[in-house]
Amino acid sequence: MTAAARREMLLVAHTGRPAARRVARVLIAQLAVAGIGVRVLAPEAAELGCDTAAVVPVSPSAAAGAEMVLVVGGDGTLLRAAELARPAGVPLLGVNLGHVGFLAEAEPEDLAAAVANVVAHRYSVEERMTVEILVRNNGRQIAATWALNEATVEKAARERMLDLVIEVDGRPLSRWGCDGVVFATPTGSTAYAFSAGGPVVWPEVEALLMVPISAHALFAGPMVVSPRSVLAAEVIGAVGQQVTGGLVPGSAGAVEQFVPVHSETAGAVLWCDGRRMVELPPGSRVEVRRGSLPVLLARLPAVADHGAAGPGTGGRSAVAGGAEVRIGAPFTDRLVAKLGLPVAGWRGQSAERTGRAEAGVAEPTAEGVLAAAGEDVLARDEAADMTDEDSDGNA
Repeated sequence: MTAAARREMLLVAHTGRPAARRVARVLIAQLAVAGIGVRVLAPEAAELGCDTAAVVPVSPSAAAGAEMVLVVGGDGTLLRAAELARPAGVPLLGVNLGHVGFLAEAEPEDLAAAVANVVAHRYSVEERMTVEILVRNNGRQIAATWALNEATVEKAARERMLDLVIEVDGRPLSRWGCDGVVFATPTGSTAYAFSAGGPVVWPEVEALLMVPISAHALFAGPMVVSPRSVLAAEVIGAVGQQVTGGLVPGSAGAVEQFVPVHSETAGAVLWCDGRRMVELPPGSRVEVRRGSLPVLLARLPAVADHGAAGPGTGGRSAVAGGAEVRIGAPFTDRLVAKLGLPVAGWRGQSAERTGRAEAGVAEPTAEGVLAAAGEDVLARDEAADMTDEDSDGNA
Protein backbone atom coordinates (compact mmCIF):
# COMPACT_ATOMS: atom_id res chain seq x y z
CA MET A 1 0.00 0.00 0.00
CA THR A 2 1.41 3.39 -0.94
CA ALA A 3 1.65 6.26 1.51
CA ALA A 4 -0.93 8.21 -0.48
CA ALA A 5 -3.44 5.37 -0.29
CA ARG A 6 -2.92 4.62 3.38
CA ARG A 7 -6.01 4.92 5.51
CA GLU A 8 -5.83 7.41 8.39
CA MET A 9 -8.07 8.28 11.33
CA LEU A 10 -8.02 11.25 13.67
CA LEU A 11 -8.48 10.28 17.32
CA VAL A 12 -9.91 12.74 19.86
CA ALA A 13 -10.03 11.67 23.50
CA HIS A 14 -11.05 12.99 26.89
CA THR A 15 -7.56 12.64 28.31
CA GLY A 16 -8.66 13.81 31.74
CA ARG A 17 -10.20 10.37 32.29
CA PRO A 18 -7.84 7.42 32.85
CA ALA A 19 -10.37 5.05 31.24
CA ALA A 20 -10.46 7.20 28.10
CA ARG A 21 -6.66 7.16 27.87
CA ARG A 22 -6.60 3.36 28.18
CA VAL A 23 -9.29 2.87 25.54
CA ALA A 24 -7.57 5.33 23.20
CA ARG A 25 -4.24 3.45 23.46
CA VAL A 26 -5.95 0.13 22.75
CA LEU A 27 -7.72 1.70 19.79
CA ILE A 28 -4.49 3.07 18.33
CA ALA A 29 -2.76 -0.31 18.75
CA GLN A 30 -5.60 -2.25 17.10
CA LEU A 31 -5.75 0.14 14.15
CA ALA A 32 -1.96 -0.03 13.75
CA VAL A 33 -2.15 -3.82 13.49
CA ALA A 34 -4.70 -3.36 10.69
CA GLY A 35 -2.34 -0.98 8.89
CA ILE A 36 -4.41 2.13 9.59
CA GLY A 37 -2.59 5.29 10.62
CA VAL A 38 -3.81 7.40 13.53
CA ARG A 39 -3.45 11.12 14.15
CA VAL A 40 -3.75 12.63 17.62
CA LEU A 41 -4.08 16.26 18.63
CA ALA A 42 -0.99 18.01 19.96
CA PRO A 43 -2.50 18.89 23.40
CA GLU A 44 -3.46 15.22 23.92
CA ALA A 45 -0.33 13.52 22.56
CA ALA A 46 1.68 13.56 25.79
CA GLU A 47 -1.19 12.12 27.85
CA LEU A 48 -1.80 9.33 25.33
CA GLY A 49 1.90 8.53 24.98
CA CYS A 50 1.63 6.65 21.67
CA ASP A 51 4.79 6.96 19.57
CA THR A 52 3.14 5.34 16.54
CA ALA A 53 0.55 8.12 16.18
CA ALA A 54 1.14 11.26 14.13
CA VAL A 55 0.73 14.50 16.09
CA VAL A 56 -1.29 17.30 14.45
CA PRO A 57 -2.21 20.78 15.74
CA VAL A 58 -5.76 21.68 16.70
CA SER A 59 -6.96 23.40 13.54
CA PRO A 60 -9.68 23.07 10.88
CA SER A 61 -7.23 21.00 8.84
CA ALA A 62 -6.62 18.42 11.60
CA ALA A 63 -9.14 15.99 10.07
CA ALA A 64 -8.54 16.91 6.42
CA GLY A 65 -7.98 13.77 4.35
CA ALA A 66 -8.83 11.44 7.24
CA GLU A 67 -11.38 8.69 6.76
CA MET A 68 -13.02 9.18 10.14
CA VAL A 69 -12.71 10.98 13.46
CA LEU A 70 -12.77 8.50 16.36
CA VAL A 71 -13.94 9.98 19.65
CA VAL A 72 -13.28 8.44 23.07
CA GLY A 73 -15.28 10.21 25.75
CA GLY A 74 -18.78 11.56 26.27
CA ASP A 75 -21.04 13.78 24.20
CA GLY A 76 -19.00 16.84 25.21
CA THR A 77 -15.88 15.32 23.67
CA LEU A 78 -17.83 14.43 20.54
CA LEU A 79 -19.10 18.01 20.23
CA ARG A 80 -15.49 19.20 20.48
CA ALA A 81 -14.46 16.73 17.78
CA ALA A 82 -17.34 17.89 15.59
CA GLU A 83 -15.62 21.27 15.30
CA LEU A 84 -12.79 19.48 13.47
CA ALA A 85 -14.83 16.92 11.53
CA ARG A 86 -17.53 19.23 10.14
CA PRO A 87 -15.33 21.49 7.96
CA ALA A 88 -13.43 18.43 6.67
CA GLY A 89 -16.63 16.54 5.79
CA VAL A 90 -15.45 13.55 7.82
CA PRO A 91 -17.78 11.29 9.86
CA LEU A 92 -17.51 10.92 13.62
CA LEU A 93 -17.64 7.63 15.52
CA GLY A 94 -17.88 7.82 19.30
CA VAL A 95 -16.92 5.32 21.99
CA ASN A 96 -18.95 6.39 25.01
CA LEU A 97 -17.21 6.98 28.31
CA GLY A 98 -19.62 9.68 29.47
CA HIS A 99 -22.79 9.63 31.53
CA VAL A 100 -25.41 9.33 28.78
CA GLY A 101 -23.68 9.43 25.41
CA PHE A 102 -26.59 9.81 22.99
CA LEU A 103 -24.20 10.69 20.16
CA ALA A 104 -21.80 7.80 20.70
CA GLU A 105 -22.11 4.64 18.61
CA ALA A 106 -20.34 2.12 20.83
CA GLU A 107 -19.61 1.34 24.47
CA PRO A 108 -16.11 0.32 25.65
CA GLU A 109 -17.10 -3.37 25.69
CA ASP A 110 -17.97 -3.03 21.98
CA LEU A 111 -14.49 -1.81 21.06
CA ALA A 112 -13.25 -4.97 19.33
CA ALA A 113 -16.42 -5.29 17.24
CA ALA A 114 -16.38 -1.59 16.40
CA VAL A 115 -12.75 -1.71 15.22
CA ALA A 116 -13.43 -4.83 13.14
CA ASN A 117 -16.32 -3.10 11.39
CA VAL A 118 -14.31 0.05 10.72
CA VAL A 119 -11.35 -1.92 9.38
CA ALA A 120 -13.67 -3.84 7.04
CA HIS A 121 -15.45 -0.65 5.89
CA ARG A 122 -18.68 -1.95 7.43
CA TYR A 123 -20.32 1.31 8.40
CA SER A 124 -22.76 3.82 6.99
CA VAL A 125 -22.72 7.59 7.23
CA GLU A 126 -25.66 9.55 8.61
CA GLU A 127 -26.19 13.29 8.22
CA ARG A 128 -27.23 15.28 11.27
CA MET A 129 -28.81 18.66 10.85
CA THR A 130 -27.03 21.72 12.28
CA VAL A 131 -28.06 25.32 12.87
CA GLU A 132 -26.27 28.51 11.88
CA ILE A 133 -26.50 31.54 14.12
CA LEU A 134 -26.04 35.24 13.29
CA VAL A 135 -25.81 37.87 16.02
CA ARG A 136 -26.55 41.50 15.18
CA ASN A 137 -26.49 44.66 17.27
CA ASN A 138 -27.91 47.91 15.94
CA GLY A 139 -28.02 46.34 12.49
CA ARG A 140 -24.34 45.36 12.55
CA GLN A 141 -23.29 41.70 12.52
CA ILE A 142 -21.10 41.01 15.55
CA ALA A 143 -20.84 37.21 15.44
CA ALA A 144 -21.55 34.16 13.27
CA THR A 145 -21.32 30.60 14.54
CA TRP A 146 -23.06 27.20 14.38
CA ALA A 147 -24.28 24.36 16.58
CA LEU A 148 -25.06 20.67 16.34
CA ASN A 149 -27.21 20.40 19.47
CA GLU A 150 -28.46 23.84 20.37
CA ALA A 151 -27.96 27.59 20.51
CA THR A 152 -29.10 29.04 23.82
CA VAL A 153 -29.77 32.64 24.77
CA GLU A 154 -29.34 32.78 28.54
CA LYS A 155 -29.28 35.36 31.30
CA ALA A 156 -25.76 36.26 32.36
CA ALA A 157 -26.51 36.87 36.04
CA ARG A 158 -28.46 34.70 38.45
CA GLU A 159 -30.39 37.58 40.03
CA ARG A 160 -31.72 38.91 36.73
CA MET A 161 -34.17 37.61 34.18
CA LEU A 162 -34.18 38.36 30.48
CA ASP A 163 -36.72 40.33 28.52
CA LEU A 164 -36.91 38.71 25.09
CA VAL A 165 -39.12 39.10 22.03
CA ILE A 166 -39.37 35.90 19.99
CA GLU A 167 -39.84 35.97 16.22
CA VAL A 168 -40.72 33.27 13.69
CA ASP A 169 -40.24 33.88 9.96
CA GLY A 170 -40.05 37.64 10.32
CA ARG A 171 -43.16 37.97 12.50
CA PRO A 172 -43.23 38.62 16.28
CA LEU A 173 -44.61 35.69 18.29
CA SER A 174 -44.41 36.67 21.96
CA ARG A 175 -42.47 38.62 24.57
CA TRP A 176 -41.17 36.70 27.55
CA GLY A 177 -39.60 37.51 30.86
CA CYS A 178 -37.50 34.36 31.24
CA ASP A 179 -34.19 32.75 32.07
CA GLY A 180 -33.53 32.15 28.37
CA VAL A 181 -34.58 30.22 25.29
CA VAL A 182 -33.14 27.13 23.61
CA PHE A 183 -33.05 26.80 19.82
CA ALA A 184 -32.34 23.12 19.14
CA THR A 185 -31.99 20.58 16.36
CA PRO A 186 -33.58 17.12 16.51
CA THR A 187 -30.17 15.81 17.60
CA GLY A 188 -30.15 18.35 20.43
CA SER A 189 -33.69 17.50 21.52
CA THR A 190 -32.27 14.99 24.04
CA ALA A 191 -29.81 17.53 25.46
CA TYR A 192 -30.48 20.97 27.01
CA ALA A 193 -33.87 21.29 25.28
CA PHE A 194 -35.01 18.03 26.91
CA SER A 195 -33.95 19.29 30.36
CA ALA A 196 -35.92 22.50 29.73
CA GLY A 197 -39.09 20.51 29.02
CA GLY A 198 -38.89 20.19 25.26
CA PRO A 199 -40.04 17.16 23.25
CA VAL A 200 -37.82 14.33 22.09
CA VAL A 201 -37.59 14.47 18.29
CA TRP A 202 -36.28 11.48 16.36
CA PRO A 203 -33.07 12.47 14.53
CA GLU A 204 -34.38 11.68 11.04
CA VAL A 205 -37.15 14.28 11.50
CA GLU A 206 -36.28 17.63 9.92
CA ALA A 207 -37.42 20.43 12.22
CA LEU A 208 -36.27 23.26 14.48
CA LEU A 209 -37.18 23.41 18.16
CA MET A 210 -37.71 26.47 20.34
CA VAL A 211 -37.94 25.85 24.09
CA PRO A 212 -38.27 28.72 26.61
CA ILE A 213 -36.46 28.41 29.93
CA SER A 214 -38.61 29.29 32.97
CA ALA A 215 -40.68 31.86 31.07
CA HIS A 216 -43.10 33.94 33.16
CA ALA A 217 -45.94 33.77 30.64
CA LEU A 218 -49.09 31.80 29.92
CA PHE A 219 -48.02 31.07 26.35
CA ALA A 220 -44.56 29.65 26.85
CA GLY A 221 -44.63 26.04 25.74
CA PRO A 222 -42.01 24.33 23.57
CA MET A 223 -42.55 24.74 19.83
CA VAL A 224 -41.53 22.75 16.75
CA VAL A 225 -41.31 24.61 13.44
CA SER A 226 -40.33 23.91 9.85
CA PRO A 227 -36.64 23.39 9.08
CA ARG A 228 -37.02 26.21 6.55
CA SER A 229 -38.11 28.67 9.24
CA VAL A 230 -35.89 31.42 10.62
CA LEU A 231 -36.15 31.90 14.38
CA ALA A 232 -34.99 35.01 16.19
CA ALA A 233 -34.73 36.38 19.71
CA GLU A 234 -34.31 40.10 20.41
CA VAL A 235 -32.79 41.09 23.76
CA ILE A 236 -34.90 43.99 25.01
CA GLY A 237 -32.83 44.31 28.15
CA ALA A 238 -32.05 42.69 31.45
CA VAL A 239 -34.49 43.18 34.28
CA GLY A 240 -32.67 43.22 37.62
CA GLN A 241 -33.54 43.83 41.25
CA GLN A 242 -32.03 46.48 43.50
CA VAL A 243 -31.89 45.89 47.23
CA THR A 244 -32.71 48.94 49.38
CA GLY A 245 -33.28 49.50 53.06
CA GLY A 246 -36.40 51.24 54.33
CA LEU A 247 -39.19 51.30 56.88
CA VAL A 248 -42.27 49.25 56.19
CA PRO A 249 -45.47 50.14 58.09
CA GLY A 250 -46.03 47.70 60.93
CA SER A 251 -42.42 46.49 60.95
CA ALA A 252 -40.03 46.71 63.85
CA GLY A 253 -37.38 48.52 61.82
CA ALA A 254 -35.61 48.72 58.50
CA VAL A 255 -36.06 45.74 56.20
CA GLU A 256 -34.78 44.86 52.74
CA GLN A 257 -37.06 45.62 49.85
CA PHE A 258 -36.68 44.42 46.27
CA VAL A 259 -37.32 47.17 43.74
CA PRO A 260 -37.32 46.25 40.01
CA VAL A 261 -34.90 48.33 37.96
CA HIS A 262 -33.88 48.36 34.30
CA SER A 263 -30.26 47.40 33.70
CA GLU A 264 -28.31 48.79 30.77
CA THR A 265 -25.46 46.32 31.25
CA ALA A 266 -24.99 43.16 29.17
CA GLY A 267 -27.48 40.76 30.65
CA ALA A 268 -27.46 37.90 28.16
CA VAL A 269 -25.06 35.46 26.57
CA LEU A 270 -25.32 33.10 23.62
CA TRP A 271 -23.95 29.58 24.09
CA CYS A 272 -23.60 27.14 21.21
CA ASP A 273 -23.26 23.47 22.20
CA GLY A 274 -21.93 24.68 25.54
CA ARG A 275 -18.61 25.50 23.85
CA ARG A 276 -18.81 28.82 21.99
CA MET A 277 -19.99 31.94 23.82
CA VAL A 278 -21.00 35.39 22.57
CA GLU A 279 -21.97 38.26 24.88
CA LEU A 280 -25.28 39.89 23.98
CA PRO A 281 -25.67 43.55 24.93
CA PRO A 282 -29.22 44.97 25.12
CA GLY A 283 -30.59 45.46 21.63
CA SER A 284 -28.90 42.34 20.28
CA ARG A 285 -30.71 40.12 17.81
CA VAL A 286 -29.97 36.39 17.49
CA GLU A 287 -31.10 34.67 14.27
CA VAL A 288 -31.18 30.87 13.99
CA ARG A 289 -31.67 28.94 10.75
CA ARG A 290 -30.88 25.52 9.36
CA GLY A 291 -27.16 25.03 8.75
CA SER A 292 -25.85 24.54 5.24
CA LEU A 293 -23.23 22.02 6.39
CA PRO A 294 -24.34 18.95 8.39
CA VAL A 295 -22.32 16.90 10.85
CA LEU A 296 -21.67 13.32 9.70
CA LEU A 297 -21.99 10.39 12.10
CA ALA A 298 -20.70 6.91 11.33
CA ARG A 299 -23.16 4.12 12.10
CA LEU A 300 -22.10 0.51 12.53
CA PRO A 301 -24.22 -2.46 11.40
CA ALA A 302 -26.63 -3.87 13.94
CA VAL A 303 -25.42 -6.91 15.83
CA ALA A 304 -27.20 -10.23 15.30
CA ASP A 305 -30.21 -10.77 17.53
CA HIS A 306 -29.35 -13.76 19.69
CA GLY A 307 -32.48 -13.32 21.79
CA ALA A 308 -30.54 -13.58 25.01
CA ALA A 309 -31.88 -10.34 26.39
CA GLY A 310 -35.46 -10.41 25.23
CA PRO A 311 -37.30 -9.25 22.14
CA GLY A 312 -35.76 -6.43 20.18
CA THR A 313 -32.62 -6.04 22.29
CA GLY A 314 -30.15 -7.72 19.96
CA GLY A 315 -28.64 -9.88 22.69
CA ARG A 316 -27.67 -6.91 24.89
CA SER A 317 -30.18 -5.62 27.37
CA ALA A 318 -31.55 -2.10 27.54
CA VAL A 319 -31.23 -2.02 31.30
CA ALA A 320 -32.38 0.61 33.73
CA GLY A 321 -29.62 3.11 34.30
CA GLY A 322 -28.67 3.24 30.63
CA ALA A 323 -25.52 1.15 30.94
CA GLU A 324 -26.01 -0.98 27.86
CA VAL A 325 -27.17 -0.45 24.29
CA ARG A 326 -26.29 -2.61 21.33
CA ILE A 327 -24.27 -1.50 18.32
CA GLY A 328 -26.49 -0.31 15.50
CA ALA A 329 -29.55 -0.05 17.76
CA PRO A 330 -32.42 2.11 16.50
CA PHE A 331 -33.03 5.43 18.23
CA THR A 332 -35.96 4.03 20.23
CA ASP A 333 -33.72 1.37 21.79
CA ARG A 334 -31.07 4.00 22.53
CA LEU A 335 -33.65 6.18 24.23
CA VAL A 336 -34.89 3.30 26.39
CA ALA A 337 -31.36 2.23 27.34
CA LYS A 338 -29.87 5.66 27.96
CA LEU A 339 -32.78 6.95 30.07
CA GLY A 340 -33.67 3.63 31.70
CA LEU A 341 -37.27 3.83 30.50
CA PRO A 342 -39.67 1.13 31.80
CA VAL A 343 -40.71 -1.29 29.06
CA ALA A 344 -41.66 -4.33 31.17
CA GLY A 345 -44.77 -6.02 29.82
CA TRP A 346 -44.05 -5.24 26.17
CA ARG A 347 -44.82 -8.27 23.98
CA GLY A 348 -43.90 -6.93 20.54
CA GLN A 349 -44.29 -8.85 17.30
CA SER A 350 -42.73 -12.20 18.17
CA ALA A 351 -41.99 -14.72 15.44
CA GLU A 352 -44.66 -17.10 16.79
CA ARG A 353 -47.38 -14.45 16.74
CA THR A 354 -46.34 -13.16 13.33
CA GLY A 355 -46.42 -16.73 11.95
CA ARG A 356 -49.92 -17.24 13.33
CA ALA A 357 -51.12 -14.09 11.59
CA GLU A 358 -49.55 -15.08 8.27
CA ALA A 359 -51.13 -18.55 8.50
CA GLY A 360 -54.55 -17.09 9.24
CA VAL A 361 -54.65 -18.57 12.74
CA ALA A 362 -56.60 -16.41 15.17
CA GLU A 363 -54.61 -14.91 18.02
CA PRO A 364 -55.81 -16.25 21.40
CA THR A 365 -58.09 -13.77 23.16
CA ALA A 366 -57.66 -12.78 26.78
CA GLU A 367 -60.91 -14.56 27.65
CA GLY A 368 -59.73 -17.73 25.93
CA VAL A 369 -56.40 -17.65 27.73
CA LEU A 370 -58.14 -17.21 31.10
CA ALA A 371 -60.64 -20.00 30.32
CA ALA A 372 -57.85 -22.37 29.35
CA ALA A 373 -55.99 -21.50 32.53
CA GLY A 374 -59.15 -22.16 34.54
CA GLU A 375 -59.61 -25.57 32.91
CA ASP A 376 -56.01 -26.44 33.77
CA VAL A 377 -56.58 -25.47 37.38
CA LEU A 378 -59.79 -27.55 37.56
CA ALA A 379 -58.05 -30.54 35.98
CA ARG A 380 -55.22 -30.32 38.54
CA ASP A 381 -57.75 -30.04 41.39
CA GLU A 382 -59.67 -33.11 40.15
CA ALA A 383 -56.42 -35.08 39.86
CA ALA A 384 -55.48 -34.04 43.38
CA ASP A 385 -58.91 -35.12 44.73
CA MET A 386 -58.56 -38.55 43.09
CA THR A 387 -55.10 -38.96 44.59
CA ASP A 388 -56.48 -38.06 48.04
CA GLU A 389 -59.30 -40.63 47.69
CA ASP A 390 -56.80 -43.34 46.69
CA SER A 391 -54.64 -42.43 49.62
CA ASP A 392 -57.63 -42.66 52.04
CA GLY A 393 -58.59 -46.09 50.69
CA ASN A 394 -55.06 -47.40 51.03
CA ALA A 395 -54.95 -46.10 54.59
